[in-house]
Amino acid sequence: MNQGAVASRYAKAFLELVRESGRGEQVFAQVRALLKDASSAPQPLEPDIEKLVLLLRRNRRLDCLKFVLNDFVRLWCSDQKILLARLVTAVPSPGLPERIESLLKDRSGCRIILETEVDPDLLGGFIIELENETLDASVRRQIDDIRRSLVQKNNRII
Repeated sequence: MNQGAVASRYAKAFLELVRESGRGEQVFAQVRALLKDASSAPQPLEPDIEKLVLLLRRNRRLDCLKFVLNDFVRLWCSDQKILLARLVTAVPSPGLPERIESLLKDRSGCRIILETEVDPDLLGGFIIELENETLDASVRRQIDDIRRSLVQKNNRII
């Protein structure tokens, strides 16, 4: 059976379990922490997560755990009207994350969970990733665009 279909089924069942237990926010937070870095996961794990791991182990589907957890995050965000976003800037920008979060919340009507990151390689500007969309307003991208344009023009000349 397709691993994606298996993961989707387990994720839906896990979502139902979490709804019934009423500990959705705690489970969601721990699942995101596990996906980010499993070695620094909070201990002890939520009982719902332990139940999922035991079920996957018993059914010999432990290899699907990461896929199940990713699907769960997607389903939970959809169910709770949450948008996960990521803001990458070249330098720390006080106030920018709050403005971006407010703008996204006003436009979407959803709760926004915004992660911030500093990447000096951007040289300036920022990148916003929201679900499957990316707005790249970085200086690095603009320089790459100019470089590509010059290469294309030079290829036409020859």
